[in-house]
This record gives sequence, C-alpha cells and structure tokens, in this order.
Amino acid sequence: MDTHPPEVLRFAPMQRPRDGSEPIDQAGHALVAMLKEAANTSKENVDRAMTVAHKLSMELRAAEDRISQLEAEIERLESRATRAEQWLEVIKKEIEDKLITPMAAKRPELPVLH
Repeated sequence: MDTHPPEVLRFAPMQRPRDGSEPIDQAGHALVAMLKEAANTSKENVDRAMTVAHKLSMELRAAEDRISQLEAEIERLESRATRAEQWLEVIKKEIEDKLITPMAAKRPELPVLH
C-alpha cells in the first residue's frame, strides 16, 4: 500500500542502460564528444579566418603597389606641368621681345582724342 499523500509523485527508479555503462560514463563520453565538435568548429573558424586574412593581405599589398604607381605618375605629370609652364614663359617672353616690342616701336603714336 502507498503511504504517500496523492500530491506527491513517485519517480521511476533509475534504470541502467542495457550496455552496462554508468550514467557518469555516458555523460563523460557526451562531454568529450561535444568538446571534439567544438574543437573542430573552432579549427574551421580559424582556418576560415586565416584564409580571409591572407586574401585581405594580398589585396592590401596590391593596393599599396597601385598607390606607389599612382604616386610616381603624379610626380611625372607634375614635372611635365612645371616644364610646360616654363616653356610658356619662354614663349611669352619671345613674343613680347620679338613681336610686340618691335611692332610698338614702329607704330606711329596716335593722337589722343578728347
């Protein structure tokens, strides 16, 4: 006869697994399996991160090389612009000295109209 009041539920007694292992062994094996899975996932994440880091490193190197090329191109173009400005000054002076000044000297002075 049951001596417990009806509000108290009885739990079934723990049964041993059929393979004879203890629950503590099962829990240990389950934890070890979860740790192996976590380690594999972690390794995959590290491998993926390393691949991305390598790719980004290569892209950075290519960008740095391109920047160097563009900086060299800027220097070359600035040098050309400076030379062009110098030539324009030479041409301006030649026009003034060879054309404008002699023409002005040969032109009769016009009377000032009031």
